[in-house]
Amino acid sequence: MKLSARNQLKGTVESVTEGAVNSIVAIKVGNDMVKANITSEAVRDLALEAGKEAMAIVKATNVMFAAGSEKIAGISTRNQICGKVVAVSEGAVNGHITVETAEGVRISGSITNEAIESLGLTVGSDAVALVKSTDVIVGVE
Repeated sequence: MKLSARNQLKGTVESVTEGAVNSIVAIKVGNDMVKANITSEAVRDLALEAGKEAMAIVKATNVMFAAGSEKIAGISTRNQICGKVVAVSEGAVNGHITVETAEGVRISGSITNEAIESLGLTVGSDAVALVKSTDVIVGVE
């Protein structure tokens, strides 16, 4: 299956915390844990359990960025992936940023050119990619 979502992060399910309606699926991607808040019905349909290979899928428009090399304390966003900016592409109003972790995991996002400039996001700079758990889709082969 081909998807238009720019971020397709392959990993292994670390844990599933089931609730009556929604569940939290933690997927180990490189050295990072990506958490997805999905329906419990989807967990059952996908047969998600610890050890199963899965993909965390995130649209570029759902990725936010912060400048710096450390995860941000005191924020509800569960997914924070630290790395170096490896690509910056500015358009007329918006641009795309790609951050790569030390393990080679890449995540891209679409933000305004104003944000790119005010955060000082340039190739080689440290950045944190942030994604809400409700913005992560889980896929399996």
